Amino acid sequence: MSDDASPLVPAPDLRMLLCTAPAGRARDLAVELVEARLAACVQLLPGIRSVYRWKGALHDEPETLLLVKTTAALAGAAAAALAERHPYEVPEVLALTPESALPGYLAWLADQVGP
Repeated sequence: MSDDASPLVPAPDLRMLLCTAPAGRARDLAVELVEARLAACVQLLPGIRSVYRWKGALHDEPETLLLVKTTAALAGAAAAALAERHPYEVPEVLALTPESALPGYLAWLADQVGP
């Protein structure tokens, strides 16, 4: 299939936030974002482990990865909400800009977020 036949369209307004959280708090964060219409969808990927250094000590912790689907206009507010509600002193929140998506998905996402 050539690129010309792709059903994907450019998605400059789509954002995906990645955030790790303790398993016991991840679902609550996801629900809060969707209920506040800051995210159309949050997928939870449980069972990951994060190995990192914090305040001079090595940590190896079970976590859940949140994949937050939102718009460019709401990404900052969604990140701020995560930072405010997150139990970590310095939560991981990374914003990615997907290159393309299906038009129907983009329309659905836009309808699910904001006022």
